[in-house]
Amino acid sequence: MANAPLNADAAEMGSVHQTGSFRFALMALTSLFFMWGFLTCLNDILIPYLKNMFELSYTQAMLVQFCFFGAYFIVSVPAGALVGKIGYQKGIVTGLAIACVGCLLFYPSASFASYWMFLTAFFVLASGITILQVAANPYVSALGPAETASSRLTMTQAFNALGTTVAPFFGSYLILSNMSHSSESVAADSAVDSVVSTATVEAVHQASTVQVPYLMLAGALCVLAIIFFVLKLPVLGINEQKTDQDTSKTGSAWKYPHLVLGAVGIFVYVGAEVGIGSFLINFLTQPDIGGFTEAQAANYIAYYFGGAMIGRFIGAVVMQKIAAGKVLAFNATCAVLLVAVAMLAEGTTAMWALLLVGLCNSIMFPTIFSLALTDLKQHTSQGSGVLCLAIVGGAIVPLLQGMLADTFGIQLAFVLPLMCYAFIAYYGLVGSKAKRPQQAV
Repeated sequence: MANAPLNADAAEMGSVHQTGSFRFALMALTSLFFMWGFLTCLNDILIPYLKNMFELSYTQAMLVQFCFFGAYFIVSVPAGALVGKIGYQKGIVTGLAIACVGCLLFYPSASFASYWMFLTAFFVLASGITILQVAANPYVSALGPAETASSRLTMTQAFNALGTTVAPFFGSYLILSNMSHSSESVAADSAVDSVVSTATVEAVHQASTVQVPYLMLAGALCVLAIIFFVLKLPVLGINEQKTDQDTSKTGSAWKYPHLVLGAVGIFVYVGAEVGIGSFLINFLTQPDIGGFTEAQAANYIAYYFGGAMIGRFIGAVVMQKIAAGKVLAFNATCAVLLVAVAMLAEGTTAMWALLLVGLCNSIMFPTIFSLALTDLKQHTSQGSGVLCLAIVGGAIVPLLQGMLADTFGIQLAFVLPLMCYAFIAYYGLVGSKAKRPQQAV
């Protein structure tokens, strides 16, 4: 049974909490999934924005995702230790507070028009989100029966997808649509101060358009941190960590092949999803694909992540009847075919093929996560940390895809996500059923 210690903690809380507090806790947690989905999707808006402003290559622009998702690799292990000591709820509050600081750092980054300061802000913001992931994902798994953990995670991830669906409109209206206005005001400001170069003035004007949106987000994160600080939620996480420490001599989560392969699955899935999302605007602005402006193309990102949202609601129901591994393999196979069409075709055919990959992405992360944690028992907490480490794929794969794009062009660079989805199909059919080591009683 998946998450056995987590559900043992839950059982001790009694049937009243099962029907009352658990339901309320899940409702509260959905707001977190929405918020970090919203924040993560804004990266896809800022990448072409910063690329134009600082005249970056595709590889340099992908440093945004490298710093953002690199934080998962660096912070996940200490985040797991922290959450094990203070519990899931306090871990959530800590993550929200750090993410708030990250949003505030966008203000000085914009004031100085410094790309490296922007990258630092992305790293701090992602560090806070990492702590949220480490605390919230196993928290959702714990709040109910183990056999429906995949369905529960898929449902909450649907609200994560809702955040990623709304974010493009927010970013397009408040950030990308202001690029032209910023450029128009450059000449006047340059005339006033001839000492400042035109490029510097333009960078300052363009960068300043991100200040208000991220101040608004900082305020929202602060409010959420206060709410979760005062909420009365089931106390979980601390006892589970103690159990891991007390039984550390019985083995390690790394001995479970399905967990290790699941970590690879998380790595390539996040890499593929982030890689496609990061290149969507630039892909759709290509004359032979969509020919859109950047602001227009940003609105189409909503179809990509909106498909993921719809698919997660559907998947939450479907996986009540069909094995999660089979659904995962089916979606991954469809993604392989769609990416291949996007690489070989042109115009609206290529455009909609790539956008429809979002529908295939829908159930992948929560399903891989749940399948990888199955039967880990006392090693569930460690396994969750390993899977969160694997989210670093969002840093590595887009960077490699950027190198391919600089060398062969955007369209051919999508061969990398295609290979990632091929592995996910294998994991759904074979890897997730890898033989488990003998369990200690």
